[in-house]
Amino acid sequence: MMQHLYGLKNLLHEEGIFFCLSGPISQKFVSEIGAMLEQKMSMEKASRTTILRVFSLVVEKMQNIIHYSDEKVLDENSSDDMEKPLSFGIIAIGYEHEQYFVLSGNLVAIDKVERLRQRLELIQRMSKDELKEYYREQRRKEPEIGSKGAGLGLLEIAKKASMPIEFDFTPVDDSVSFFSMKTII
Repeated sequence: MMQHLYGLKNLLHEEGIFFCLSGPISQKFVSEIGAMLEQKMSMEKASRTTILRVFSLVVEKMQNIIHYSDEKVLDENSSDDMEKPLSFGIIAIGYEHEQYFVLSGNLVAIDKVERLRQRLELIQRMSKDELKEYYREQRRKEPEIGSKGAGLGLLEIAKKASMPIEFDFTPVDDSVSFFSMKTII
């Protein structure tokens, strides 16, 4: 394994990725990642607006992993009244072609793939104005069954992106696919 670590580091560098977290994703990481992003991007002379956009996308994507990843482990040592499972996924942040990007990925149950694909394809086809209007409409509706929020996360991500969201589903086995998403700022 150790001999592959340098190769992984080089691969991330070649792809323009300067930060990558793979494993259990927790809300506790958010402030640390935010501080690191602010320092790194400020050193690169990124505008405050760009830094905030990248950070808000990272937060939104981390929340999606926390709420919707189908790879979870129950934290038996949790001191909370309700034991919260740890959700697993991957977040990567990089820079290419003069633009920042945020990648995310997590396992999704096969029975959720088609509905998620249809929703993403709909969002992908929308103009910025259509996204704003659709977002307003969705805010007025009741959350969908199984949604952990108002169901607006993907719309928030698309609104902040400078280009349509890119996504893919890679079958893993009969029960899950790996969902990956790229957002360019």
